[in-house]
Amino acid sequence: MTKGIVLLAAGGTGGHLFPAEALAHELKAGGWAVHLVTDSRAERFAGKFPADEIHIVPSATIGSKNPVSVARSLFTLWKGIRTARQLMARLKPKVVVGFGGYPTLPPLLAATGMGIPSMIHEQNAVMGRANKALAARVKAIAGGFLPETGGSYSDKTVTTGNPVRPAVLEAATIPYETSADGEFRLVVFGGSQGAQFFSKAIPSAIAAMEPADRARLKITQQARPEDRDEVVRSYADLGIPAEVSPFFTDMASRIGHAHLVVSRSGASTVSEVSVIGRPSILVPYPHALDHDQAANAAVLAAGGGAKVIAQSELSTERLSSIVSKAMHDPSGMAAMAANARKAGKPDAARLLASMVEAIAGGKTIAQFKGERP
Repeated sequence: MTKGIVLLAAGGTGGHLFPAEALAHELKAGGWAVHLVTDSRAERFAGKFPADEIHIVPSATIGSKNPVSVARSLFTLWKGIRTARQLMARLKPKVVVGFGGYPTLPPLLAATGMGIPSMIHEQNAVMGRANKALAARVKAIAGGFLPETGGSYSDKTVTTGNPVRPAVLEAATIPYETSADGEFRLVVFGGSQGAQFFSKAIPSAIAAMEPADRARLKITQQARPEDRDEVVRSYADLGIPAEVSPFFTDMASRIGHAHLVVSRSGASTVSEVSVIGRPSILVPYPHALDHDQAANAAVLAAGGGAKVIAQSELSTERLSSIVSKAMHDPSGMAAMAANARKAGKPDAARLLASMVEAIAGGKTIAQFKGERP
């Protein structure tokens, strides 16, 4: 016998799905049934998602100024809302929780229109477009980095942090190893956007390093399928052991064993690197909407847990120098790892789950703020 159904809605990228997955584990452990609404992009992540059922609901983004495209998108959204209403009439969820991305629009619009308690979680320091469109309609907003004071919806915002998956919490138990002259494990990833830059920049930077430093390196690098062979060839030519793939199912463990991480600064990335506690060089994706990645990175850098460098300022020589200096500064890397861990919020999933239960139970966000654990 479950407490009822919680319906989670998330866009089909890892940045949206990973926090939803972490919450799902927490809710399932607490006796709730969990259903997920997403889009077809989620298929590669769905195998580990602990949902009782996964539902695909039509949705579309209105990014074009072409009247025909806009009309087509609006029609798709209308179909999605109808489908979502039928789904909710059948499932009767106690609460609907959105995690951003345009596939969340139909289920959240349907839920708010039907009077079903609803809330959103915003991973970034700057609210995304889908969540902005929903913020005024939902009962509560949970934020990875959003402030509880001074924001547009601060009266109904709780800064929970970003939930991280069980694999991340497991990786957080791995102590940080300093490496003065032995193997130096470098982990590089770019998220669903922005890996292309690293596919050229990192091998070039490594090639410019002193041979003695190169000989210590072991690299894990995420690369787009169309870039993978060239990246593999570059490291093979340099004689460097490297694992290169478009996607690693065990990335949390790889971060846990890393001496240094070089990555973009999506919300999930910043949250996971800080919970695990690893030194990082963050290169915000320059084309991110609202510069949310720069804002995310700034939060971690402010406490000394990361270095942030704009892509436009990251020459081959500078990147090569940064990695070389990191390899010869084990105490500095250990200090950065400790600072990153201080910024982490490993209890975010538990706090978010308690917030979801409160909203499902009819409590106001003011009541929850007064009682929160």
